[in-house]
Amino acid sequence: MTQDPRSDLETLPILPLRNSVVFPASVVPINVGRARSVRLVEDLLGQDRAVVGIVSQRDADVDEPGFEEIYDVGTVARVVKVIRLGPSNYSVVLHGLSRLRLAGKVGLEPYMRAKVRRIAEDLERDAELDDLGAQLRDGTRELLNLMPNLPKETSGILENVRESGALADLIASNLTIDSVGVADKQKVLATFDVKERVRIVLALVTKQLELLRVKKEISSMVADEGKNQRELILRQQMKSIREELGETDEDDVEELRDRIRLAQLPEDAMKIAKKQLSRLAGMQQQSAEYNVTRTYLEWLADLPWNKTTKDLLDPADVRRCLDEDHFGLEKVKKRIVEYIAVRKLRADKKGPILCFIGPPGVGKTSLGRSIARSMGRRYHRIALGGVRDEAEIRGHRRTYVGALPGRIIQGLKKVSVKNPVFVLDEIDKLGVDMMGDPAAALLEVLDPAQNGTFQDHYIDTPFDLSQITFLATANNAETIPGPLWDRLEVIEVPGYTRAEKKMIAKEFLAPKALSSHGLTDERLTFEDSGFETIIESYTREAGVRGLEREIGAVCRHVAMRLAEGEDVRLTCNSEFAEIVLGPPKYTPELAERTSSPGVATGLAWTPSGGDILFIEASKMPGRGEIVITGNLKSVMKESAAAAMSFVRSHAAQLGLDPEFLKTIDLHLHVPKGGTPKDGPSAGVTMYSAVASLLLQAAVRKEVAMTGEISLRGAVLPVGGIKEKLLAAHRAGIKEVLVPSRNEKDLEEVPKDVLDHMKVHLIKRVDEVLPIVLEETPPAPPAPEPPPAQPSDP
Repeated sequence: MTQDPRSDLETLPILPLRNSVVFPASVVPINVGRARSVRLVEDLLGQDRAVVGIVSQRDADVDEPGFEEIYDVGTVARVVKVIRLGPSNYSVVLHGLSRLRLAGKVGLEPYMRAKVRRIAEDLERDAELDDLGAQLRDGTRELLNLMPNLPKETSGILENVRESGALADLIASNLTIDSVGVADKQKVLATFDVKERVRIVLALVTKQLELLRVKKEISSMVADEGKNQRELILRQQMKSIREELGETDEDDVEELRDRIRLAQLPEDAMKIAKKQLSRLAGMQQQSAEYNVTRTYLEWLADLPWNKTTKDLLDPADVRRCLDEDHFGLEKVKKRIVEYIAVRKLRADKKGPILCFIGPPGVGKTSLGRSIARSMGRRYHRIALGGVRDEAEIRGHRRTYVGALPGRIIQGLKKVSVKNPVFVLDEIDKLGVDMMGDPAAALLEVLDPAQNGTFQDHYIDTPFDLSQITFLATANNAETIPGPLWDRLEVIEVPGYTRAEKKMIAKEFLAPKALSSHGLTDERLTFEDSGFETIIESYTREAGVRGLEREIGAVCRHVAMRLAEGEDVRLTCNSEFAEIVLGPPKYTPELAERTSSPGVATGLAWTPSGGDILFIEASKMPGRGEIVITGNLKSVMKESAAAAMSFVRSHAAQLGLDPEFLKTIDLHLHVPKGGTPKDGPSAGVTMYSAVASLLLQAAVRKEVAMTGEISLRGAVLPVGGIKEKLLAAHRAGIKEVLVPSRNEKDLEEVPKDVLDHMKVHLIKRVDEVLPIVLEETPPAPPAPEPPPAQPSDP
């Protein structure tokens, strides 16, 4: 210790404490194990009557605190004894002398040292201080009787200490950390005014007394109940504690009764609720039936029997919301606006169930979210893909373990209103097994004439679903059950053209991707050529999910370079897209496929949109066998058989030897054999492939076709014209052959697609070859007259 001759400051070594506070006049042992503290103790070894400054840490988790992590007020203490416990561990007995205040920093190495000023104790006394001291002494006596953890010698010292300030320090130092924290003790140490210090300690003692009185009362109550009712006793103890803390809960039955009354249940549901409440009141809380009944009543109380949101049925707002969220889809938007307009004019709020059918990634589910936003209603999505249990819709009986309501009732509880927008997603992927048919369970939900009295098995009372706006989505209309289909109004959501994809990428996908990857337009700019390259070379889909993923891959590349410290300001053009995304995933293989006779390009429909279908034919020496491969199902095999029969029956008109099949074998193949193929629309394409092979005339590269044929030569209509023409447009097809009876379906095809494509409407198979073959097949030679037969004499 050194004394500053110019002031009352002195320089002392500082020993910081983690979880304790040392007061003047107290004698306490302290364990020392931290490096700086050990160096301080070892430096004091051998010194007689060494003095140190004891200061508490603000945060006990700090291992080696600095001056910012310790309090400004501490205690000057004398080192009474040092006991070596281990190689770097000591026990130091300290005797508190007086308070100190830190006045300046000296250093942290080899141990903490600081300039300090000792704080002298005010020893003046008055009547108020003596009265406060007497109250503190009496409270501490009672605390000693209730708190066995306090040292017994404290009682004797209590009577001998006459100074109120020293008494407050003594009592505060003996209160355990479990009952009084370091911050409270530090507050006492830092209070230099004696009266205020006594008041603080008196408040701490009073708080401890109240807690101990409550524990004693609870213990006395528990002791009289008997050991064989332990669970009931513990519940009474918990209830008593809550009552003393002012946290008393209302009785469960009364609380449920109030909640059910506020829920405004219908008359039938209210009768059931009252009956269950009466049963609940007579049950023991420990019984399993109690929890089952209580859970059921909570479901009744939480359902929105009469809660609704105000509808905002303005067609202009609906149109604006749809335009903000979706590009194109004009016919779909028009039908939705009409739907909202009818809902605005009808008072009963009932309407058809709209079902959006289209390939993945075209925005079916997000259309439902936009409709909910435009109507001012809450939105909830129910995923039905893979659902096979009828109880998922109607709920379980309450007698089953773990019973719950169905997804419809669960969704209503989640949105907390009676008139939300529910989107039944992937309704075409419902399954059927031994647990029932969920599609049949949906019939009552979706029928406007029945869903006003829908009855869930768990709730077991009718609930009105008529105010819910149900929307459904599906990829494949063929897998939707007939009775369910009858209750839906189908709106087809087609795929996008290349121009529409480019606008969607520019207006929606690119800004969203930049924001989600932490980029701005200054860091990455997309050019039209970049979008076009990504669309044509890296995606081939009806929707835009793959396009969104590829744009995200470009953004990730830029974000990685930016995170590595590079100052990037890049432009995504065609070359940059190929550098980032690698070799093109899709190449224009149309020319290679159609460069030789025997290959024809067809159009097919799939649940994920239209697609290009190549059909190949080959011949070899043989005995007239016909082989058909490509994982074809029965309908396509029949189309192939009909095409072969038509060629054979019209061999003379085609200029072929009627006996051409005697010396050769024919092989019809549809590539991508790993994919099952079926459908009545490949007859024209198969006929063209076989005729092209036999006539040795290649099919034109820019032509694709669809249509079924009959043995009489008629071209029959097919489905999916819109999706097929969009697929042809994506593949760069310039001409398509379509059955003439499908002319009405061309109205649904986007105008910009028809502007870039020539459509041939065909009625008979005879019209196909002059259009599709690169060279018109030669006219068949005129048949030679039969030789004259000699007449009978």
